[in-house]
Amino acid sequence: MPEINGINVPFVPVGGTNTLNNPTNRISNKSNPVDFNSIFTQELNKIKFSNHAQTRMISREISLDTQDIQRLETAMNKVGAKNGRDSLVMLDDKAFIVNVPNKTVITMFTKDQLQQDVVTNIDSAVFA
Repeated sequence: MPEINGINVPFVPVGGTNTLNNPTNRISNKSNPVDFNSIFTQELNKIKFSNHAQTRMISREISLDTQDIQRLETAMNKVGAKNGRDSLVMLDDKAFIVNVPNKTVITMFTKDQLQQDVVTNIDSAVFA
């Protein structure tokens, strides 16, 4: 039975036991350290889509490109600067209800799908 660092193992690694001790095979990130906090903050600040919004996007055949996402994010930042919480964001012919503090799209619809031209439970609106 092969031995790795004094422990008998019931298998032989693909490269053999000698490759495990070769320091060039180990992954090293010392030249480009990854800061967990910065990655976590970046991911937290990205726009999120609720399950409901994702369902509406598919059922209403609404598509967004990266430019639309950037415009939506800019609009959310403007509303956040004015202390808005739940906002209607109009983006060309698309409308989004967003929760600004959580950076989450709650639902979305096209201008034609807006029922009775009334939107409730919002405290602000922005045209992006």
